[in-house]
Amino acid sequence: MNKSMYPNYFSLGALLLYTLLFVIPGLMGIYYSFTDWSSYSNEIHFIGLDNFKTVFSSDENYMAYMKNTLGFTVATIIFKTVIGLFLALMVNRGIRMKNLHRAIIFMPAVVPVLIVGLIFKSVLHPDTGLLNETLRAIGLDFLAQHWLTDLQLAFKSIIAVDVWKGAGYIMVILLAGLQSIPDMYYEAADIDGANFWNKLRHIILPLLMPAITVTTVLNLLYGLKVFDIVYVLTNGGPGYETEVLFTGVFKEFSLGRYGIGTALSTVLFLFMIVLGYFAVKYMSREDETSR
Repeated sequence: MNKSMYPNYFSLGALLLYTLLFVIPGLMGIYYSFTDWSSYSNEIHFIGLDNFKTVFSSDENYMAYMKNTLGFTVATIIFKTVIGLFLALMVNRGIRMKNLHRAIIFMPAVVPVLIVGLIFKSVLHPDTGLLNETLRAIGLDFLAQHWLTDLQLAFKSIIAVDVWKGAGYIMVILLAGLQSIPDMYYEAADIDGANFWNKLRHIILPLLMPAITVTTVLNLLYGLKVFDIVYVLTNGGPGYETEVLFTGVFKEFSLGRYGIGTALSTVLFLFMIVLGYFAVKYMSREDETSR
């Protein structure tokens, strides 16, 4: 039996630090979500589920925040996975300078979100933005839009920018999965006369399920806690059209309504646990049945 090089009590320091910095603040946040904590009073009273009743009330806009958060999460998972898989399949082939292509595609993933947001806020400007200016220059004026202020386009524009930034990161994970597939499977498929779509369905996708599970969970957790790209591009506007849970939390704390803010954070925390659990369970089951 292999024994650890260090005694177990060596981990107590890390455990204590984790408890102080993460566990205790998290539990305190859950507690404060059941109180009327605010900047307007020095007293804090326990009010039970009142904050959660407010959050789930049809009279408030919080349900729209949840809907937008879930919509953003689902859309980015689908588009990033599909585009990332397409890019991984392309750069996995024997093309010239494929390492350069991989680096260029991956580059947006390492650019800070704040920088990406500021760049695209300028690119998507309705009057002086590069996108509309280009469309007008080539005679496609009718395609020029108010990308970040139109009620029908603002949220879709945010999703498009986020997919542009994150697809390269998903590509790298799926590319690693593709390169782990033994060549003998492809050789056997070639002998049987299988075309690309047969290989994709019966070889690539089943053997990529572990990597797809990883990317799905990562995209799920990222999508549920998205904040910075929305804040930089639209700050939740126009109106409440692009508000998500974290921008709601930010604004509630800015207004001094700490009880409501922590209640929204608790709802988000529960979403991440429940949806993450079922996503892993479902994807793991798909992985097992594909073998």
